[in-house]
Amino acid sequence: MRRIHMRCRSLLTLTALAVVLAGCEIPGMGDDPRIAEAKEADGKAVGGACRHSGRALEDCYVMNPKALRSAVYAGWRDMDAYMRENNIRPVVPDLVDAPTGGEEAKPAEPPKAPENEKKAGAKRSAAPEDPEPPRPRRFT
Repeated sequence: MRRIHMRCRSLLTLTALAVVLAGCEIPGMGDDPRIAEAKEADGKAVGGACRHSGRALEDCYVMNPKALRSAVYAGWRDMDAYMRENNIRPVVPDLVDAPTGGEEAKPAEPPKAPENEKKAGAKRSAAPEDPEPPRPRRFT
C-alpha cells in the first residue's frame, strides 16, 4: 500500500512539474527577437527599394521570395508615400530585365518573307538591319 501511495505521489509531482515547466520560458529555446527584427527591417528595405526603382509590388514578391511579404508591403507603401510627398520620380533600372513571373521566355520566330520574295528566291539575313548601339553601363 505504501508503494502505491509513493508512486501516486511521484506521478502527481512529475505531472505538476511538467505543467509548470511547459509555461516557462527557457532562454535559448524560442526564436531570437533580434532575428525577427532583422528580417522585418530587411523586408522593408527590399520593399522601399522596389518602389523607388518603379517595380510593381507583385514583381518585388517574385524577385524576393525569401523576404517577408508583410514587411515588403510595408516598405513599399512607406516609400510610395514618401515619393508622392516629395515628388520623387522612380529610378528605372537598366541593368536587370523585368521578371517574367515564372514563365520562360520563348524564342522569337523569324519573320516570314512576303510571297513575292519567296518566288524570286531572295534570301534574307536573320540579323537585324539596323543594330541598336549598346547602352553605356551605369555603375553605382
